[in-house]
Amino acid sequence: MNLFLSHKIEIRVRYSETDKMGFCYHGNYAAYFEMGRVETLRHAGIVYRALEENGIMLPVVSLETQFKSPAKYDDLLLLETKLVHASNCTLVFNYSLYGPTQELITTAKTTLVFVNANTNKATRIPEYIFNLLKNYEVEQ
Repeated sequence: MNLFLSHKIEIRVRYSETDKMGFCYHGNYAAYFEMGRVETLRHAGIVYRALEENGIMLPVVSLETQFKSPAKYDDLLLLETKLVHASNCTLVFNYSLYGPTQELITTAKTTLVFVNANTNKATRIPEYIFNLLKNYEVEQ
């Protein structure tokens, strides 16, 4: 199912997230993307904590990142997260991270899989989530 669910959050680069050059360390971007995913799903009525309490985990199985220019200490960034696809057991998100002058500095894509916490095996998307996501379905 092709989707268009978009949400934006602001993130300020903290000193502890930078390297010796004052640039945001590349490993921190994955945490930023997680923040975007959690808030995007929450915006649609899907709460990670409730998923976990119901025995569903959503691990990342793929992460692709393209760095165009660095984020720096104290930069106020704008992260736009888009949920673009859902299948029987996966979700695909795209990310656009903008710097303090609204320039695009990083793009990324993640794929997550629904996993049964008891068996650690992939499982179908819960029906209530599928029904919520139908509200964001688009033709392509």
